[in-house]
Amino acid sequence: MKKKVFLTRRLHKFALEELKKKYQIEVHSGKIPIPKAKLCSKIKDVEGLICFPYDKINREIIDLAKNLKVISTYSVGFDHIDWIYAKKKKIRIGYTPEVLTDATADLAFALLIDLLRRVSEGDRIIRKGKWREIYGAYDYVGVDLQDKTLGILGLGRIGSTLAKRAKAFGINVIYHNRDKISKSKEKSLGVKYVSFEKLISQSDIISIHVPHTPETEQMFNLRIFKKMKKLSFIINTSRGKVINEKDLVTALKKKIIAGAGIDVFESEPIGKNHPLVKLDNVILAPHIGSSTKETRAKMAEITVRNLNLGIKGKKPIYSVGY
Repeated sequence: MKKKVFLTRRLHKFALEELKKKYQIEVHSGKIPIPKAKLCSKIKDVEGLICFPYDKINREIIDLAKNLKVISTYSVGFDHIDWIYAKKKKIRIGYTPEVLTDATADLAFALLIDLLRRVSEGDRIIRKGKWREIYGAYDYVGVDLQDKTLGILGLGRIGSTLAKRAKAFGINVIYHNRDKISKSKEKSLGVKYVSFEKLISQSDIISIHVPHTPETEQMFNLRIFKKMKKLSFIINTSRGKVINEKDLVTALKKKIIAGAGIDVFESEPIGKNHPLVKLDNVILAPHIGSSTKETRAKMAEITVRNLNLGIKGKKPIYSVGY
C-alpha cells in the first residue's frame, strides 16, 4: 500500500505526477493558508507533509502527526516550522535555499533601482493624470546610482550575488556579517567589511539579507532609523519581522529616511489599509523574491526530492537540524 502524503497547496503538474507514482497524495484546494482544523485532521495518518511559508507547523500539529517522517517545505525559510521540536520527534525537515539566490538578488536590485529612480511612483503619477504637474526642473527627481554606497547586511549567497549586481552599476559596497569573509572573496566581490554601526551610518542604501532569529527580531527600529542618513533607503527581501513596521512607518512619514522597498512583512498578506500602503516613498512587493517560472519549478523539484529522501529516513538534500 502506498504511503500517504498531504500537500497544503497545489504544486506544479510535473511534481504532482511524480508524487502520484509513489504515494497516495491529497492536496488541499480551499482557503490559503490551510485552516488549522483541517491541517490537524489531515496530519494524523500521513508519513509526508509538503507545506508552504504561511502554514504554521507548531507543536500541536507535530504531536498529532503520529506517523510523520518528513516535512518538506516549499520555501527557503523554515521559521514557520517548530523544527527543534520536530527534530526531537525524529521528523526530517527539508527546505529549498540555494535555488532562490539569483531571483531574490534580482528583486532586491530591482527595488533599489525603483527607489532611487522613482519608477513606480512615476507610474502612479501617470495613472492619476498628474504628469503635467511635474514639469519643473526640480520636480520629481530621483538620484544617481553611481558612486552611492550600498550596505549589505548578511553577505551570504543572496547578499554576495546582490553585491555583484551593484558593482556593475558603479555602486560602492560595504557589508556586515556575523563572520568576516576571506580577503580573497572580499577582493573578488569588491566589498569592504564594516561594523554594524558604520553600515547604518555610512550607507545610502541598506539591503537586508539575514534570517529571522531572536537576535534579528525587529533589529531595525526607530533608534536605528535615526542613525541612518536622511536621504538613505532601506530594502528588505529577507524576513518581515527583522523590521519594526510601526517604526518604519514613522521613519518614512517624518522623512527620517528617504524611502523603503519591502517584499516581506511582519504578518502576511497585508491589506489595502495597511499604513505602508498609504505612503508614496515606499515600494511594496507581495513576497515575490523567488517568483520566477524557472526558480519556482526548481523549488518544486527539490521539495519532492527532499520528501522522497525523508520518507526513506534519509537526510534531505537541504536539511534543517541534521
